[in-house]
Amino acid sequence: MEPASTIVTALGGPTKVAKIVRVHRTRVSNWCRPKEKGGTGGIIPIKHAPALIAAARETGLTLSADDFLPASEAA
Repeated sequence: MEPASTIVTALGGPTKVAKIVRVHRTRVSNWCRPKEKGGTGGIIPIKHAPALIAAARETGLTLSADDFLPASEAA
């Protein structure tokens, strides 16, 4: 589920992302699940965006606030 799957994968997976944002790994995994299955439908809670953007910057990745929007809203 996008954009969560792409961001989580780029940052090293659910376990690493969970450490970055200080939540349990299953919560991060839920970002990548459809709403019908108890997930967020690919949406990462916006409160985590600053930490994820900073972590991406530290590893040389480019991540912006627009990357957190679903493709239909980002255009």
